[in-house]
Amino acid sequence: MKHFVTILLITLVGFTTQAQDKVAKIEFKTDVIDYGTIERGADGLRVFEFTNTGSAPLIITKVKASCGCTVPTKPEDPIMPGESGKIEVKYDTNRIFPFRKTITVTSNAETPNVSLKIKGNVFDPDAIGAENNK
Repeated sequence: MKHFVTILLITLVGFTTQAQDKVAKIEFKTDVIDYGTIERGADGLRVFEFTNTGSAPLIITKVKASCGCTVPTKPEDPIMPGESGKIEVKYDTNRIFPFRKTITVTSNAETPNVSLKIKGNVFDPDAIGAENNK
C-alpha cells in the first residue's frame, strides 16, 4: 500500500510539473506601425499581426490605447499554439498633427503586457490649398 501511495504521489507531481511547462507566448510581426503622412479623414485602420509561439492557448484579456483617439479591437477567442491572430487599431484621422500612441496588450502569455506603437502625421489638404491661394 505504501508503494502505491508513493507511486501515486510521484505521478501527480509529474503531471503538475508537466502542466506548468505549457505557456502561451505572443510574438508580433512588428510592434510599430508607421502611418506615414496621411490626409485628414483617411482610413485610420491598421492591423498588428501576431502568432502564439507557445504551447498553451493564448487569451488576450485586454487591449488599451493611451488616448481616446485610438480604438483597438482584440480577438475574443483563444489563439491556439501555432495559430495567428490580429489586433485592429483605428486612429481618428480627423485630428490634424503628428501623433504617437501606445496600445497595451494584456494576456496570459509568458510576457503578460506588451506595448505596441502607432505613429504618423495627419495633414489637411484643404488647408494646404488655401495657403497656396493667398
